[in-house]
Amino acid sequence: MAFRKDFLWGGATAANQCEGGYNEGGRGLANVDVIPHGKNRSAVVRGARKSFGFEEGEYYPAKQAVDFYHHYKEDIALFGEMGFKTYRMSIGWSRIFPQGDEEEPNEEGLKFYEDVFRECHKHGIEPLVTITHFDCPMGLITKYGGWRNRKLVDFYKKLARTLFTRYKGLVKYWLTFNEINMLLHAPFMGAGIFLEEGENRDQVLYTAAHHELVASAWATKIAHEVDPDIQVGCMLAGGTYYPFSCRPEDVWESKKDLRNNLFLIDVQARGYYPSFILKEFERVGFEIPYQDDDREILLNNTVDFISFSYYASRVSKADPDGELTAGNIFKSVKNPYLKASEWGWQIDPLGLRITLNDLYDRYQLPLFISENGLGAKDVVEADGSINDDYRIEYLREHIKAMKAAVEEDGVDLFGYTTWGPIDLVSASTGEMSKRYGFIYVDRDDAGNGTLARSRKKSFWWYKKVIATNGEDLD
Repeated sequence: MAFRKDFLWGGATAANQCEGGYNEGGRGLANVDVIPHGKNRSAVVRGARKSFGFEEGEYYPAKQAVDFYHHYKEDIALFGEMGFKTYRMSIGWSRIFPQGDEEEPNEEGLKFYEDVFRECHKHGIEPLVTITHFDCPMGLITKYGGWRNRKLVDFYKKLARTLFTRYKGLVKYWLTFNEINMLLHAPFMGAGIFLEEGENRDQVLYTAAHHELVASAWATKIAHEVDPDIQVGCMLAGGTYYPFSCRPEDVWESKKDLRNNLFLIDVQARGYYPSFILKEFERVGFEIPYQDDDREILLNNTVDFISFSYYASRVSKADPDGELTAGNIFKSVKNPYLKASEWGWQIDPLGLRITLNDLYDRYQLPLFISENGLGAKDVVEADGSINDDYRIEYLREHIKAMKAAVEEDGVDLFGYTTWGPIDLVSASTGEMSKRYGFIYVDRDDAGNGTLARSRKKSFWWYKKVIATNGEDLD
């Protein structure tokens, strides 16, 4: 058998894409709430358009999302029916500290997540919890400027200590930041940063990145002090880079792209900045804003494991011409050898095996695939059935690839959570029609629908995959 007996099969969601209840239970407003659906979404996500509140004429899908806030018992029961061993989810920071800088946490928010974790355990599901999946309280953005401000390190430390202490014994696996490298590409969504006119983009974003790295190391330190059994991981928006050709310039471009995508994980896994990024900092005139014991904290509090999302591989070309393809914020030259999803994300199962080997060769730490899935338009038949064979095919081929990485390459992989097990709001487009789930949610792109849940064909397929520990993929 390829996978270890205790392999963690499951699914992954984010609070801002499924939870809803944006103004309930004492929750404060967060950056993720004020990112609209539609033509302005991309500019807001990238920190190029200011959106610090709700504007008339805009639709904000995260306000209700798929209302996990009120449906969590039903949803977790469905995950349990599939046989989930783990459920990767995230904390809404502003549900715990509504403005982000309060002295005391919001008890109603803490109780909500405690209830969710207990519900998971009731169904034999181990929670895997992301402390921050793009959430940043608007109070920390309007008052301090988001993660560009050093003060957020201390606010995050307080959040982390509050969570680790309250949920000791309930949550064993934690991730510090979702797709930490995303802040360099999507500053407002990733780090609550709106880039003011005249600001030096490199200075702002590399400063924010340093603050998140220090905060992540502190969280790892605090977790191990509160409970030595806790395992803390980092999280990368993953995907290997192929050279467009065997032309040396293209090969070199792909190597640079891969290194630049990994340097934040280098710090979290090794405890220090790699030499190539220090040279890049020199070129752009950026000095790392070290304070006090930053170097020591980073060096002595590296992560226990590395998790990553994988949707597609990417292609690098020294000359920036050629057709581009979309894919999880990251632009890439189109790969002529690959098919693509309805949203232009190129489908490459072998790329997952290559990515697993890239990461394991580099870090020699246990790996966890925390996101992998296919966004597609599903059709509800007259009898209510949803025959999503395309999703089954996508997941089957990716599971085969990760199986080969374990069985043939010796990669240490201990879990896999698909994105997302239930339909939710797409982070990149804000759509509901871009569906990922095994569970269909009756909701459309304009927010209409009953929110009723129903099982797709893939629901029963994934249940069988889990029951056989990945052996039966037919």
